Amino acid sequence: MGELTVRRVRSRKDLTRFIKFPWKVYRGNGYWVPPLISERKRILDRSKNPFYRHAEIELFLAEKGGQLAGRIAAIVNHLHNSFHNENIGFFGFFESMNDQAVATALFDTAREWLRSKGVALMRGPANPSSNDDWGLLVDGFHESPAIMMPYNPPYYSQLFETYGLKKVMDLFAYVLRTERMKVGRAVRLAALVRQRTSARIRTLNMKNLTGEVDLVKEVYNNAWSSNWGFVPLTDEEIDYLAADLKQIVDPDLALFAEVNGRVVGFALALPDFNQVLRRIPSGRLFPFGLLKILLYRSKIDSVRLLITGVIKEYQRRGIDAVLYTEILERGARKRIYRGEASWILETNKMMNSGLEAMNAERTKTYRMYEMGIA
Repeated sequence: MGELTVRRVRSRKDLTRFIKFPWKVYRGNGYWVPPLISERKRILDRSKNPFYRHAEIELFLAEKGGQLAGRIAAIVNHLHNSFHNENIGFFGFFESMNDQAVATALFDTAREWLRSKGVALMRGPANPSSNDDWGLLVDGFHESPAIMMPYNPPYYSQLFETYGLKKVMDLFAYVLRTERMKVGRAVRLAALVRQRTSARIRTLNMKNLTGEVDLVKEVYNNAWSSNWGFVPLTDEEIDYLAADLKQIVDPDLALFAEVNGRVVGFALALPDFNQVLRRIPSGRLFPFGLLKILLYRSKIDSVRLLITGVIKEYQRRGIDAVLYTEILERGARKRIYRGEASWILETNKMMNSGLEAMNAERTKTYRMYEMGIA
């Protein structure tokens, strides 16, 4: 069996082992998309990622019989707790071999660290927050994840639930197809909204990116503020995210909705770069990864609808339908006929019903879990 130990990540070598451990878990899994190692390092860099200005994180590795067998992060997001008036901690970046003893040791270690921070609940997985990738895949293992969405083996839910973690919220992913959308109710609604209001759709102006990012922040923090788990993006975080996305965003698929010159909504669809990343099994840009990106990026035929938000004053007026249909129509002109809208809270009836009105198909379910720490 071998001795089972869990210890903190303390060195660069430990961090590299932490980041590269998933390659062991997913060996032979054709659906998993290897992340870029450089991108994982950036997310976990406490000196550069502005998330850690208001959060603490500790990384742990599990070893069994001298072999790496699992990993986990324990996180306290102080901005989340102040915004929601809660006292909770998070776990994330969980990966484990199919071994309940390993998973239990990892969860115990994360809970003990969180207990030392004085929090009352542990929730997750959060990698590392709701503004990054969130949730455990519990349904929809038959296809690869879209960009910035997680993937995990089916046995993870059993490891979670055997330990005692309980569901607190489900998150849905929907697939939209242009040919199905054309006969949906939302298309007719969007046409009526265009006729009856002064709503105008415009694309992102890359020449004034700083000003445009400020507008996105206003819409995002207004439209989503009442959503479960939402945490507002700080100025530093949105600048950091914008710098990341600038490399892959298509301005034609980043749309503002304006009414009488005022921005009231925003939608962003990202080309699904996971279609390219799956061709880089090493997770390294050099020597050949960058070449593959340049070679295959023009062959991407799907997008992920990452953000669709309308400020509260203009919600329930059909502007979201206009944004959705406009993005898919623009995508079709680029020979992109498929989009994934993810993730959507199970309690967000307005978004779920709106997607169903466009004949969207619910294809995946992600789950957030929690348990007490005392």
